[in-house]
Amino acid sequence: MQRILGLIVVLAAVLGGFAFAGGNLASMWQPAEFVIIFGASLGALIVGNSRYVLKEMLSQLRYQFFNNKEYNNKDLYHDLLMVVYSLLELARLKGIKELDDHVENPDTSSIFLAYPQVTAFPQLVTFICDNLRLYSMGKISPHDFDAMLELEIFTIEEQKSKPANALADIAEAMPGFGILAAVGGIIITMQHLDGPLSEIGYHVAAALVGTFIGIFGCYCLMAPLSSAMHQYVKKQMAMLECVRAMLVAHAKGHVAIVATDSGRKLITEESKPSFTTMEQWINNRAA
Repeated sequence: MQRILGLIVVLAAVLGGFAFAGGNLASMWQPAEFVIIFGASLGALIVGNSRYVLKEMLSQLRYQFFNNKEYNNKDLYHDLLMVVYSLLELARLKGIKELDDHVENPDTSSIFLAYPQVTAFPQLVTFICDNLRLYSMGKISPHDFDAMLELEIFTIEEQKSKPANALADIAEAMPGFGILAAVGGIIITMQHLDGPLSEIGYHVAAALVGTFIGIFGCYCLMAPLSSAMHQYVKKQMAMLECVRAMLVAHAKGHVAIVATDSGRKLITEESKPSFTTMEQWINNRAA
């Protein structure tokens, strides 16, 4: 909703300012210019990116406008901290092998099912389960475990950031596509030099609309969306970093509440609970 509101504000400001200055909004409607600029942008995306990147880009763009999930809300981090705490406490009380049923079948696990905010994000569940499974399979030093998790998060972030980077590249190219459309419009204008002056003026204006659309598409549409997609990925990685801190602290031998607090410290200020609040969550769970 915020993205849609922002886009409405941008359109109102740009087009409203143009009309306020005496411009004719009807003259901005040049379908051929839109086809050239956005068609070239789409074609460049298809040529320059893999199918995975294009599918992930559609998914992330859909999230920006139509998905109500938030990666930084307090309920989500409450569930995340409590899921990991419950798993680590179970491992402390009954042994690491007791986690097998939970990490092998998270869809039926009583622990995961108790915290739906976490199960709503399959990648997060997979990250928790895979790495608990890995740690339970044999001896691995905390240092090596930490390095493996760091590398995994780095790889995931690199892959998830490819759509935003691709969109940023297209944003930079949009003014060039606008010039391309404008040059085409000037060529058309040259073909009508023997016509009336009003017709020549119309074609020149149509050509300049192409430049306008290219600049608008870059700075008012593509670049902000690319930035929003980067933030979206960062929020996903923040959750994984939180889990990483908890699992590594557990691997170092810390008790469950200390390991959970290691993850709490990495939560952004807007969503971070105090240690006392986290302790109350744990006590209420135990009760």
